[in-house]
Amino acid sequence: MQLVIISGRSGSGKSIALQALEDIGYYAIDNLPAMLLGSLVDELRNSPTLQTSIAVSIDARNLPHALERFPRLVEELRIKQVDCQIVYLTTDARILIERYSATRRRHPLTRDRDMTLSEAIETEDTTLSEIRNLADLIIDTSRLSVHDLRGRITEQVASHHADRLTLTVESFGFKGGVPLDADIVFDARCLPNPYWDPRLRSATGREPSIVAFLEQYPLVQQMLDDITRWVERWLPEYRDTHRSYLTVAIGCTGGQHRSVYLAERLAQRLAQQQPDVRLRHRELGIHTPVTAPQEMTAEPSDRKEV
Repeated sequence: MQLVIISGRSGSGKSIALQALEDIGYYAIDNLPAMLLGSLVDELRNSPTLQTSIAVSIDARNLPHALERFPRLVEELRIKQVDCQIVYLTTDARILIERYSATRRRHPLTRDRDMTLSEAIETEDTTLSEIRNLADLIIDTSRLSVHDLRGRITEQVASHHADRLTLTVESFGFKGGVPLDADIVFDARCLPNPYWDPRLRSATGREPSIVAFLEQYPLVQQMLDDITRWVERWLPEYRDTHRSYLTVAIGCTGGQHRSVYLAERLAQRLAQQQPDVRLRHRELGIHTPVTAPQEMTAEPSDRKEV
């Protein structure tokens, strides 16, 4: 039996994620009291029409003692041989405030408590800390559209193998903030920057002109080799702790040139030995699986890096 538990900040997309799983055949329940997890699994196991794929959402409206007991509840499910995945959705607090202001909806925690929206968002994150700490996958939805989030849930959660670690290599720009779902972060801002050549400014790290520029500097190759060795050395240790997901993020200033090049090359190298590698360029809006080393292809871009 597969059980997906979706939690996270209100307004971060839990309902969308749950609907995405329901659309592909999961038995979905919204806002389930955490204390009923065990009873739900037992009931469905004994049902004449056996449900093998279940998705539930759990939010901060649970009783405090139920959330405190959440780690024990999950442990009991796994003892029962339930393949339990915990997915935590998070969004930058500033974006959440903008979303609530745009929709004029009330935050669930402000209905019965005397607190501001900002205080409610902060309180909610603290309330759900036990769930976040146990999450197999954390998804930062700050920059994701509804379509993007549905795609991430379908690709990463529904198709995930219980005995396999999914490795994501992500490029990003520090000027947009460090990805909230990154597990390991490398900083490439010390490398030569193609942005200062006006002829290269509008290109991306996936294009031959940027590849040629960066590969003329030994320092770039040295950083790539060092990052590769570090990830290859420690990846087995992460895998041995039964992690389901790991995100390695590489950042430069704008997330267009240096980090994109390094992420592409790193993903290609790791795909030779790791069965499930995904490549994500946050600032370029690209997310794709990497199954084998590939040559970089030219893709026009009008994005700018500073």
